[in-house]
Amino acid sequence: MASSLFFRASNLVSSARIRRRIPLLGAFCVLGLGFPSLCSILPSSSYLKTSCPQSPHFVHIERSKFSTQSADKTVQAVKMEGNSNIVPSIVVYVTVPNREAGRKLAGSIVKEKLAACVNIVPGLESVYLWEGKINSDPEEMLIIKTRQSLLEALTEHVKANHEYDVPEVIALPITGGSPQYLEWLKNSTRD
Repeated sequence: MASSLFFRASNLVSSARIRRRIPLLGAFCVLGLGFPSLCSILPSSSYLKTSCPQSPHFVHIERSKFSTQSADKTVQAVKMEGNSNIVPSIVVYVTVPNREAGRKLAGSIVKEKLAACVNIVPGLESVYLWEGKINSDPEEMLIIKTRQSLLEALTEHVKANHEYDVPEVIALPITGGSPQYLEWLKNSTRD
């Protein structure tokens, strides 16, 4: 069903507009649906570079840029429980009004060791109800990777340093992943 909806939507929207939205679509699909699901719903047309596992371009980048392992070895993922080198971790979404505000907030979060990494995703449009009125504004999304134990301190930091009266702070659990990345996340954040 998702596949047919995407194909119908792609016929209605120009390829240039889709290309501008694909990084955002990709980020949310990977986080929400998982990477294999993303690959199954995107069409394989010339104007979309999906970088799905079956794509030779992706395999080349994965092996040459992101992996020190040989091609025959598989990357091992780890569950969060039962590994003393990692701690319960979360991904936190925070929206900001523009790039400058996003960079400033992201920098202060990492500097205070409230997160190991903050991605700034441009090109959002948020439609929301505020003070009884429906609004639509351009925004950017911060995707923050941190320890679960730092959520309260991170939330307070965002509230103190954000220009919105009620900033969005939404946390999702990380239930597994690369052991090396999760250990780096632990070592890059405060206790």
